[in-house]
Amino acid sequence: MKDLISLHDLTSNEVKGLLDLGLKLKKELKSGIPHPLLKGKTLGMIFTKSSTRTRVSFEVGMTQLGGYPLFLSSNDIQLGRGETIHDTAKVLERYLDGIMIRTYAHSDVVELAEEADIPVINALTDLLHPCQVLADLMTAYEHKGRLEGLKFAYIGDGNNMAHSIMYGCAKVGVNCAIATTKDYQCNEEVVENAKADFAAGSADLLLTEDPIEAIKDADIVYTDTWVSMGMEAEKAERQKVFMPYQVNKELFAHAKDDAIFMHCLPAYRGFEVTEDIIDGPHSVVFDEAENRLHVQKAVMATLMG
Repeated sequence: MKDLISLHDLTSNEVKGLLDLGLKLKKELKSGIPHPLLKGKTLGMIFTKSSTRTRVSFEVGMTQLGGYPLFLSSNDIQLGRGETIHDTAKVLERYLDGIMIRTYAHSDVVELAEEADIPVINALTDLLHPCQVLADLMTAYEHKGRLEGLKFAYIGDGNNMAHSIMYGCAKVGVNCAIATTKDYQCNEEVVENAKADFAAGSADLLLTEDPIEAIKDADIVYTDTWVSMGMEAEKAERQKVFMPYQVNKELFAHAKDDAIFMHCLPAYRGFEVTEDIIDGPHSVVFDEAENRLHVQKAVMATLMG
């Protein structure tokens, strides 16, 4: 495990190992036990897509691990002004001990990892969001006491979250149901990879256009924004198409009585989810956001330690 680009690339044991370490580091932090596992090391953080949770959690996490986080926006480096990924990787590997990148094109992250001799962490692309799903699975474990055999229902756009949820669930034995409209379904290659992952494990995958079918008897209910960064021109059309996929009381009633609600945030109340759900007793969205810190520390410690 040199990099974290996709959960599809990892073994079941590697995913479970990251979750276990995340839980351990969280417990140590709450108990006041320092864990300077990356003392003296530096993480370069490349952002071409801004984010509250990603920047804060990686910066704080790297600091808690005893290392130094270096924020690099698209205005700070030459990558966005003509320098090749190859040259950028070869320069940065001489200065840094690891690179975290949050960007648009997944192919850029893949190429960066191929060219750099230091670890590369995918903090989000338009195709995948592996760090978020590790935090989601860690949160589900904390609230349910187990992962294997649970049902995870995702309702909404067939986007990077849907993709990574499929990959993550397959690795830890969680049954997964994805409900998307026919015009915004998941990437075909990702679906085929996910089917292979599920076939190799103990859980099942359901792909449907019916949100009620997906959410029925779910232990975990998940949604995401219908309009991701860079899709603003499609906002009106997407809101119209996805309104039947809104997670509200009527839809949520089909899940188990003790189901938990998740959202990777930022959330747009009144669109993909109603206020009474995201602010209600089933919601664990802020536990989920906190766990980005702990599980990403596990990722950094594993790759850079």
